[in-house]
Amino acid sequence: MFARNLSKSVSRTVLFAFTITALCMTFSSTASAQNFNKKTTVTFSAPVEIPGPSAQVLPAGSYVFRLLDSLSDRNVVQIFSKDESHIYATILAIPNYRLRATDKTVMTFAERAAGDPQAIRAWFYPGDNWGQEFVYPKKQALAIARITKLPVLYIPDEVAQNIVAPVKEASEPPVIALKEAPVRAITPTGEDVAVTEVVVPPPVAVARLPKTASDLPLLALAGFLCLAVSMSLRRVCAR
Repeated sequence: MFARNLSKSVSRTVLFAFTITALCMTFSSTASAQNFNKKTTVTFSAPVEIPGPSAQVLPAGSYVFRLLDSLSDRNVVQIFSKDESHIYATILAIPNYRLRATDKTVMTFAERAAGDPQAIRAWFYPGDNWGQEFVYPKKQALAIARITKLPVLYIPDEVAQNIVAPVKEASEPPVIALKEAPVRAITPTGEDVAVTEVVVPPPVAVARLPKTASDLPLLALAGFLCLAVSMSLRRVCAR
């Protein structure tokens, strides 16, 4: 009888411990998903220009920026309406580095004359040293470079139509076409230069130990904590 009760207690303990472990994994996975795509709602007080086949301009208002959800596409940015019912652009980006991270979203712009839409150059997620430097179609990039007197990243114009395709998955042809397009930088005089003329390379120490989007260490810690809880409960029930 004692053995049977003990067996039931152990069974309930193991089941309870398993439930705790599952909850730990679920909560961790939810947090990971939210951080993974860097979803950010941004409100612009004036029109802004984004990459597109015809110099796409977003009116003043709120928009959602997020990375395309794929382990292999950490540098493809999508821009949605505030309620995420409409997608404005799927944009190829290049990692850009900043020395000091901030606790707020930062957007950098290619400055223009007063009254003209400012062109977005880069997006930095809160707490990240790495940001996304936007790549423009060549014709649009040259126009921005001539106004700002600075080189701008570009892809061939014939690939630009893929930017406005209503894609949802990284495996869709428009995304693949953007990823496979050669990326260069163009100067105000129309000359091609290396991408490093635009993006900031990381310090040597950072290059050796790049920051990743992986939450494996956090998951491992959660697993150990849940295991410790289950072992403690088993000891209590054994008494």
